[in-house]
Amino acid sequence: MYNPILQNMKKMMFAPGLLAILIAFLFTSCNPITMTTWTNPKENQKIGNVVVWAMFDKLEYQKPFEQYASNYFNSKGFKSMESLSFIAPGHKFELQQLEKKFDSLGIDGILVVTYKGTDKSQSYVPPTTTVYPDYYYNYYNYYNWGYPMYGMGANVVTTGGYWVSSSTVNIHANLYANSNNDLIWTAEIAIDNPQYIDEISYQIAAQMYADWQKSGLLKNVAR
Repeated sequence: MYNPILQNMKKMMFAPGLLAILIAFLFTSCNPITMTTWTNPKENQKIGNVVVWAMFDKLEYQKPFEQYASNYFNSKGFKSMESLSFIAPGHKFELQQLEKKFDSLGIDGILVVTYKGTDKSQSYVPPTTTVYPDYYYNYYNYYNWGYPMYGMGANVVTTGGYWVSSSTVNIHANLYANSNNDLIWTAEIAIDNPQYIDEISYQIAAQMYADWQKSGLLKNVAR
């Protein structure tokens, strides 16, 4: 049977423009991220090749963060690489060893990301009561709803009355210049109720890149 409402829904689902907007909305709204940044006014160096170094305790967090952040930077024409591609986890390197490696790879910026802890909180959702007339549950009764000769009862639905737990993950990011090891840029980042490390790191990288661009920290990037 032809259903005009269903057909319109199908058209909306497959409309490329609408689908792109929907994906963008879901992608940016799933993991709210707050970033507070500061740029060192004493430094005027620009970065064109950065290494992403996530100094996390667990490799299962470090690897995807570095991978997806680097992928985002590279997608913008800004050269980037993961620290795990040449720095073995759990191994202590001397400063001169690191500098030599950075120089050989043409790296001029070191992005160091560290975990600063998780804040947990609870909030109470109070109960709410909604009254639905009986006609709401039957299309024929709904159709005849306006006729006074039909009596109608009501159904009461109560929701809420429970506690909701939430968490905020805090990380810190520093961007250093390889030439003199000085701090160029820093950020405090808070992620509300994070779920997927790949999506989070991609979003964080996007916000970082936008801020670097706004602050004039990037060398000419090929478009």
